[in-house]
Amino acid sequence: MTERHDSIPVEAEALDGSPALPQLDFTTFVLSIVGSAYVHLGDAPEREGRAAEPNLLLARQDIELLRLLQDKTKGNLSGDEERLISQALYDLRMRYVEVSKAT
Repeated sequence: MTERHDSIPVEAEALDGSPALPQLDFTTFVLSIVGSAYVHLGDAPEREGRAAEPNLLLARQDIELLRLLQDKTKGNLSGDEERLISQALYDLRMRYVEVSKAT
């Protein structure tokens, strides 16, 4: 009988000695989408002396992806996970409105 593994353990250090990627879990997944949305909202750090340009279409897609994730996981999340995704959606929607008014 084989054992079922839901995730592959992440090493503390990569083979070349550099830091390894963080452990993958729901929170990390949500935060990666949130980070992408903020980049698309133009909130990424300046690069080469230029401010990041907002891309509202991609930001909206990230927000909708989080909403879809929230809908599909309803009833299956811990309290902390529910609060994380709800707060992230609220914050991103408010920032989206701010950026869309400014452009």
